Amino acid sequence: MLGTCHFGKMKIAETVTFGGSGLDRAAEMRAQADTLQTQDDALAVLMWRGKPMIQNDCLMRLPMAHDAIGDAASQMIFLGREDGAPVFAADLSAWQPEGLDNEALNGFLDPTEQEHPAVPSAVFAELRAIMTRLSARDAELAATAKAVMEWHRSHQFCARCGAESQMAMGGWQRDCAACGGHHFPRTDPVVIMLITHGNSVLVGRSPGWPEGMYSLLAGFVEPGETIEAAVRREVFEEAGVRVGAVSYLSSQPWPFPASLMFGCAGEALTKDLVIDPEEIEDAMWVTREDMADAFAGAHPKILPARKGAIAHFLLEAWLSDRLD
Repeated sequence: MLGTCHFGKMKIAETVTFGGSGLDRAAEMRAQADTLQTQDDALAVLMWRGKPMIQNDCLMRLPMAHDAIGDAASQMIFLGREDGAPVFAADLSAWQPEGLDNEALNGFLDPTEQEHPAVPSAVFAELRAIMTRLSARDAELAATAKAVMEWHRSHQFCARCGAESQMAMGGWQRDCAACGGHHFPRTDPVVIMLITHGNSVLVGRSPGWPEGMYSLLAGFVEPGETIEAAVRREVFEEAGVRVGAVSYLSSQPWPFPASLMFGCAGEALTKDLVIDPEEIEDAMWVTREDMADAFAGAHPKILPARKGAIAHFLLEAWLSDRLD
């Protein structure tokens, strides 16, 4: 069973990849997730090691009685309701396909696809590789499933007492029977900055990126810090540039593994660069004209930020004067 595309009226700032589709997350029903899972209309999206199952660029939704569900973990994550039907995320990570390329699986962008024998017309595909081809609803479901599953994998033990905790509330909580602690999925706040000075924008690159690829500067928000302060601190730490006025533009859930990107605009007070090699490999000011050439694939040295990432979205909006 294939999902359908869902689109609502949104501001441009909300159309970023993973930006949300108005999914009814039905948080009030999470305590009844086990019962909902037994309903005849209940559906599951399948995930294998963080890769969603897709067919023809659509996220697969399978009935609970489907043969492929037999390879899934017994506990599923309740994602919400779609057209009134409960939708779950099923983890098939324990399933072992033949001929695995472990080197590719552990790389930055896994190009391999895996086909489950019970669904021969579909494949498990790297979310970063397919994210721009998914509908808004499919992207939100896949990103949510990937982020919550990754949290469960890395938080199996109670942070208070060290005992093993158990999944609860449809996957949106872990409970510790030993000390009574409750733990909830975390999202790490990250600022990503469109820093401009006149007609130029500040971009940088990290080691290991494809040659010529540059993106906007970004960094984690620290405890006790505002978003605006984080923007100014990160830009100065990485590139030595002082930033004045800061404004919020847009946000993007980024499930690699679990961040919420806060896209901000900042006005640079100077163009002098002092790069910290511990933070980034390089930084430069790029004119609007050169960035337009890069987006058109016509620049001899610069590749744009990866399509689907909020950096690409913000730069594209800047080029078209649509930062709203």
